[in-house]
Amino acid sequence: MEPLDSYLRHLSVERGLSKNTLSAYRSDLAKYQEFLDSIKRSVKDVSAIELGDFLIWLNSKDFKSSSLARIIAAVRGFQKFLVLEDIRTDDPTQKLKPPKLPKRLPKALSQDQVLKLLSASGPDPEDEVADPIRLRDRAILELMYSSGARVSEIVSLDLDEVMDQGLLRVKGKGSKERFVPIGSYAMRSLDAYLIRVRPHLVAKVGSPAMFLNKRGGRLSRQSIWEIIQKAGAECNLEVSPHTLRHCFATHLIEGGADVRVVQELLGHASVATTQIYTLVTVDTLREVYRNAHPRARR
Repeated sequence: MEPLDSYLRHLSVERGLSKNTLSAYRSDLAKYQEFLDSIKRSVKDVSAIELGDFLIWLNSKDFKSSSLARIIAAVRGFQKFLVLEDIRTDDPTQKLKPPKLPKRLPKALSQDQVLKLLSASGPDPEDEVADPIRLRDRAILELMYSSGARVSEIVSLDLDEVMDQGLLRVKGKGSKERFVPIGSYAMRSLDAYLIRVRPHLVAKVGSPAMFLNKRGGRLSRQSIWEIIQKAGAECNLEVSPHTLRHCFATHLIEGGADVRVVQELLGHASVATTQIYTLVTVDTLREVYRNAHPRARR
């Protein structure tokens, strides 16, 4: 088996990475292979000096800093794997440093904006004459905001992952499971969908999936993206599936939640990833202070 194939198999089987993440690794490492082919080297004999040339080569391609950082991280992981597997005796990437990325604060909607978005996504679950598909759409957005789940996690949800205690069992990155409470509003929308809509969809094709399309199959990431985009357009908001995850975390922090609790709810491996939401809150505090304090304004 070729070294790259062995590495991708390692990422899939031993580290449990998703298909989308594996596809990103494959794409990034294909660029590395393109460079190696151009200098007639292989991953087994490339030197640290030649990896310096690789950085120059990448910079000539006008990649964004975030893309450069991701490619370099993939290459470093790959070369370290070759040492662990005794394919190489040394790691030439030790001095290969990714560019420093500016801290980007997540874009979160205000609580009022989220309420407008949820209302635009579909009718109130108590509406007896509501369009069934729009009831489903409302349930999806309510659940995403209530749980902070990634769009991939919502897509992969099965019926048996909604627990009796009002908890959602979420399969996150690396096949790690976590339990997230479901708020009462999300539960009402979810119940309306499960009782009044899903039985008519699933009758066409048997499926364990929580959210189904009109043909009875599992709803796709693209479909959920379109649902959220449509709701955002109706209330003049720029949104994406990740927007609701950002709002979930930011609003919890603003409400006084401990950052480590939010880390657990989001499924972050490191609390450092979650701490960016505390920066959002500090930024909000500064803005309020500047606007409200008589000695803060110029």
